[in-house]
Amino acid sequence: MPSPLTDRACLLRRLAPVAFLAALAGACSSGPAPATFDLSAPSARIRGAAGVQVLVNEPAALQPLSTQQILVKDASGSVSYIGGGQWADNLPRLIQTRLINTFENASQIRGVSRPSSGAVADVQLISELRRFEIATPGNEAVAEISVKIVSDRDGRIVNGRIFRTSVPASAVDAANAARALDEALSVVMLDIVRWVSSSHLPRRDDPGTAAADEAKAPA
Repeated sequence: MPSPLTDRACLLRRLAPVAFLAALAGACSSGPAPATFDLSAPSARIRGAAGVQVLVNEPAALQPLSTQQILVKDASGSVSYIGGGQWADNLPRLIQTRLINTFENASQIRGVSRPSSGAVADVQLISELRRFEIATPGNEAVAEISVKIVSDRDGRIVNGRIFRTSVPASAVDAANAARALDEALSVVMLDIVRWVSSSHLPRRDDPGTAAADEAKAPA
């Protein structure tokens, strides 16, 4: 009959490979955590349509941009990511938050929120994050966002525009890439806020708008 010591030895031999694999996995995952970078919400004095309620939707984006990683794209269109750094949140969601903050910081349009807030809006901003990358070999930070102003009353597109800027990146590493992309995005977001603030925005409770809608309706 096997003794308790023999049983224990057999058990240890069976568990040894499992323990080795667990130790190996722990060693592979013990590298330094990537640095995390946030995006800014710039401030400026921008006059506009005070009292309008605006909902800012999360930008649509293709899969390479729907991530926390910092994107690099070369002249052939090949995509890679910079190691050692990441954004503080999923990129489209982070840009949505900072665009709302920019409206709050810079514009007289104070009634700005996200659709999940449940606020009743006059217009919505529907956008697409088209580019947000370090373009090589020129080492430029490129930010490009298309934006549409949509009437919340009837879904009509009131206006649309593409905003794009680029700034030089001093090096293609996480810290310098994040700094340059943040600078490029700040320019784009201020341009968006200026454009929306200077646009003629329909209001949900505007009697003139309602009368015009009724006049257009078929008899």
